[in-house]
Amino acid sequence: MNILLLGSGGREHAMAHKIAQSAQCSHLYIAPGNAGTAAEGENVALDMMDFGAVGEFALHHHVEMVVVGPEAPLVAGIADHFAAIPALKHIMVIGPSKQGAMLEGSKDYAKAFMQRHKIPTARYQTFTIGTLSDGERFLDTLKAPYVLKADGLAAGKGVLIEPDLVTAKAHLREMLGGKFGDASASVVIEEYLDGIELSVFVLTDGSHYLLLPEAKDYKRIGEGDTGLNTGGMGSISPVPFADKAFMRKVEERIVKPTVRGLRDEKIDYCGFIFIGLMNCGGDPYVIEYNVRMGDPETESVFPRIKSDMVHLFEQTARGNLDGCTLEVDSRTAACVMMVAGGYPETYRKGDPIDLGRDDGTLVFHCGTKRDTEGRLLTAGGRVLCATALASTLPEALLKSYNRSQSIVWEGKYQRRDIGQDLLRMMQQG
Repeated sequence: MNILLLGSGGREHAMAHKIAQSAQCSHLYIAPGNAGTAAEGENVALDMMDFGAVGEFALHHHVEMVVVGPEAPLVAGIADHFAAIPALKHIMVIGPSKQGAMLEGSKDYAKAFMQRHKIPTARYQTFTIGTLSDGERFLDTLKAPYVLKADGLAAGKGVLIEPDLVTAKAHLREMLGGKFGDASASVVIEEYLDGIELSVFVLTDGSHYLLLPEAKDYKRIGEGDTGLNTGGMGSISPVPFADKAFMRKVEERIVKPTVRGLRDEKIDYCGFIFIGLMNCGGDPYVIEYNVRMGDPETESVFPRIKSDMVHLFEQTARGNLDGCTLEVDSRTAACVMMVAGGYPETYRKGDPIDLGRDDGTLVFHCGTKRDTEGRLLTAGGRVLCATALASTLPEALLKSYNRSQSIVWEGKYQRRDIGQDLLRMMQQG
């Protein structure tokens, strides 16, 4: 079949790489794509938020499946657009309805959903500029550190964790005053959960599900998890502490109630659920839902999936996921992100990239383009990532770092401690 993949980041390159391997894929279009996805299929200059143009392209090019990479089109209702137009209804869309996408589109909505379905999460309240004083009083009832979350979409940067009450109150005022635009018109204040983060991924047809490989990502720009939040500086899959006993708790307490809640509330959901959770002394608590795959987690999760993803997508769209199994590579995948100097604040674009020597390690493009002369240039904050598979975590990290260090452009930065916390944990038993 002809397939259209929407997006332009490292997540989409990793997805395109996997989709292109399927015997069921005749032609892969990526809109708008990047310099890396151009090697997996055909990049097309489409605005993925222009649903009319996306639909016309799909009809004209006989597209049978649309895979939505990022959250913005889902929250804006692209799945509903295709379902509502008779000429487009036959096209399979891998991504939830607008109502389903509210699990990511509004943190307040997601927290209320968790409460309704008794899914373990942190205590919280939501505030607006009109209830600022109530928000400050709620902060007084909590212990440091303090967690502030923009209610809406903020490109992964709308979460602040503040060490003291004075700073937390100041940042609450800034957020409600427009720090993150409309996304922080409402702010969720949460009780801080102390533990280790884990990203869990579910593919669901709305009634049945498959649990994909888990991953751990690294959000802070600085080594030792210091500095500003980013879209993600690297990821590891599998995660040593996510053993069978812990994942059984995740499935019983979180995954099953989530899918059952969507079905019981008659929410049309066909696609991924990304559950960001915290392991607190062996018990899982949900931090947030996302309604798509994570980035950079996809870059370590998808290379471990041995099953045909297009077949799984088709069965998901047809509601037949209960008849499917998932084959996973037992090896460890380590992904190291390379970013432009200055990211996540002001950074340069347009610097030429030397990709170094190809040693077989996967290199996914996150923010790249080619100029009229065919030169590879930086075109985003997160530029490239190197993903290596090996039988052990130390081997995977060594291969990934060797490859990433061979890649050069002016101002390139990468963390040197990805996976080190997991290595220490393994050494301690």
